[in-house]
Amino acid sequence: MYEQYSDIVTVEDFCEMLSIGKNTAYQLLSSGQVKAFRYNRVWKIPKQGVIEYVLQQSNLA
Repeated sequence: MYEQYSDIVTVEDFCEMLSIGKNTAYQLLSSGQVKAFRYNRVWKIPKQGVIEYVLQQSNLA
């Protein structure tokens, strides 16, 4: 799943992966629903965190 993305994705990649807008992405990141961290004021999102979020939302995890 999501093999074409690197292990750490940007907000833009995250939006593309989930087909969501930037506002929704920032809400998910700020609320902690998706595992992520900030480095030099830029969100860095582990691909595994995105996969876990998708599985959780689909009740497969």
